[in-house]
Amino acid sequence: MTTEINKQVMQRFVKFINTASTELAEELISPKAMFYIPGRPGPMIGPGGYLEIIQMMRGGFPDIQWTLDDLVAEGDKIAARFTMQGTHNGPFFGVLPTGKPIKVQAFNFYQLLNGKIIEEHGHPDLMGIMQQIGAIPSN
Repeated sequence: MTTEINKQVMQRFVKFINTASTELAEELISPKAMFYIPGRPGPMIGPGGYLEIIQMMRGGFPDIQWTLDDLVAEGDKIAARFTMQGTHNGPFFGVLPTGKPIKVQAFNFYQLLNGKIIEEHGHPDLMGIMQQIGAIPSN
């Protein structure tokens, strides 16, 4: 696949993470894809695994949205910088809802094969989230 096609896949991926569409998950994610996220000892697997990640975030921030700020693609590898925004209206990592807004960045790295994501290493700013919801002190 060309770099341009992989960039197009990532644009559709943003639509997927903002809608949690099962159809887009099946279209964009390989059944054996592995997703590595903080706080999990092993990867989440396939479209269902990624939908579970989204549901975890939506559990704490039901209105969460991701904006793709930067994208660098070379061959089958992609680096992306996202801004995540939402309101803490559900429990998140044991912190009861505060109603506070969050706005943080995430830096994620992807590998694609034949137009589907086969791997992601996600790095959201969890410390920033926890500070913004008052779970840990900020400077």
